[in-house]
Amino acid sequence: MERIPILRMGKFLLVTIQIDMQDQTALQLQEDLAGKIEKTGAHGVLIDVSALEMVDSFIGRMLVSISGIARILGADTVVVGIQPAVAITLVELGLSLTGVRTALNVERGMVMLEAARDQLP
Repeated sequence: MERIPILRMGKFLLVTIQIDMQDQTALQLQEDLAGKIEKTGAHGVLIDVSALEMVDSFIGRMLVSISGIARILGADTVVVGIQPAVAITLVELGLSLTGVRTALNVERGMVMLEAARDQLP
């Protein structure tokens, strides 16, 4: 099973999904990311899904779940690079990604994470 790399960039973690995610890969990412947030004390997670051409309802729910887990561990999450076809599929599946912040690209996503970090007490 392939593992998705999680890179540390200062107080943020960057996850770039460049493979078609299978259910087991998504579950492993959830576990790996939770461990990495806890270990590093990251303030934010940026998940780049620009390479994903297809998603199913399980992957959509996993993005919501990962965002929720990160939030509980004290990290904001921004998902970037959602392709138009993927956005259409998510809406057609009835998945609004409630609680998941999105941005068009990595640059805008990093700005969102920086702004959230600046609001910390």
